[in-house]
Amino acid sequence: MKKSFVSLSLATALVVSSVPAFSNTASAESLDNLKEERSTIESQREEISGEISTTNSRIEEIVAEQEAVTAQIKELDAKIASTTEQINQVSAEIDETNAQIAQLQTEIEELKKKIAERDALLQERARAIQISGGSVSYVDVLLGAESFGDFIDRFTAVNTLVDADRKIMEEQRKDKETLEQKEAEVQQQLADLEAQKADLDNLKADLDGQKADKNDLMASLEAKQAELEEEKSKLQEKDGELKELAADVENRIVAEQERLAELARQRELERQAELEAQRKAEAERQAAAAAASQTSGGGSSAPAAAPAQTAPVTGDWVRPASGRTTSEFGYDILNGQPRYHYGIDVAAPVGTPIVAAAGGYVIEASSGHNGGYGNMVMIAHNINGRQFTTVYAHLSSISVSNNQYVEAGQYIGGMGNTGYSFGSHLHFEIHEGGWNGSKSNAVNPRKYIGF
Repeated sequence: MKKSFVSLSLATALVVSSVPAFSNTASAESLDNLKEERSTIESQREEISGEISTTNSRIEEIVAEQEAVTAQIKELDAKIASTTEQINQVSAEIDETNAQIAQLQTEIEELKKKIAERDALLQERARAIQISGGSVSYVDVLLGAESFGDFIDRFTAVNTLVDADRKIMEEQRKDKETLEQKEAEVQQQLADLEAQKADLDNLKADLDGQKADKNDLMASLEAKQAELEEEKSKLQEKDGELKELAADVENRIVAEQERLAELARQRELERQAELEAQRKAEAERQAAAAAASQTSGGGSSAPAAAPAQTAPVTGDWVRPASGRTTSEFGYDILNGQPRYHYGIDVAAPVGTPIVAAAGGYVIEASSGHNGGYGNMVMIAHNINGRQFTTVYAHLSSISVSNNQYVEAGQYIGGMGNTGYSFGSHLHFEIHEGGWNGSKSNAVNPRKYIGF
């Protein structure tokens, strides 16, 4: 492709050097063909841009899905953390309960030892009572008192022994009941905690399973996103290739415009040479006529006729249309919004004649919206060795065609209201140099033409 472009450019250069300056239409690589090629590339780029946009939308949808899944995973992670904390808490409580049980078991062993010792003591006292005849022995003790004071002492001692025995038995009973109750409570508590821990372990297992499912879903979404990113990358690569191709075509269009401008310059020079020759011939004719008149009239003193005034082509500009100037070049306000206006607007009724502002070749004569220009004509000029491009927009009709040469002041179409327009008017631009989409070389038309 690149090689063919180079060959084509070389061919264009050869054609420029060989095209006669007096041909009415330019015949090199057709601007129509180039613009059709550019239009095809632009259509392909628009199609790819749409596919990229669709891919971006699908990626955004997947990202949204990922965010939703991530939120669910975060929620599950929080639940798992909470459950784990509960498990740890219950485990700590179980450990504490086990420690308490161990402590109680130690205490139980000590109490059992004390109880056993008390049982032995009570059994010994019971045998003694049985041998001595039970309560009679206490009477013998009392009756054996030698004095009343001794009786009182013996009575107190007997009561003390009886109370001690009763207290020991009561303590034995209470200790046994307390130990049995505490041991039963601890065992129940331990059983409850173990059951709770089992439930929490099951819950954690369920949550881990859910998290695994969500991770699988996330991996699937990420894989899909990676696939779309690869697809997008390929589309962007293809768009880049088309962009380069479009730039090459645009360069060829610019080269063709420059070629047409050069043809305009050559034609202008030839026209000036032709007019100069006509002027000299007319001067010679008038001089010969004056000489003949003097010879035949015997020295008539009548003044010679003034030489005919011709209008030599000097490259001067002409106003493209009559009417009222409604918008100037530069910043202004349109529909309440600021904008930069790259030309001058002249308003008049629909059909008002539009003429070429200078001689040159038509490089664009197209109907349609044309990016807001509507029906438009674009002409390449070469004036006094300088290249210019003029633009005539919003026309109601077009009377010239691509590659056609037009004279300054020649009718090219009628004023209209096509494209992005709010009333019948001519939008007129002058570019110093060839046309470029950025309009960076647009200048105020008043620099060359009076409005």
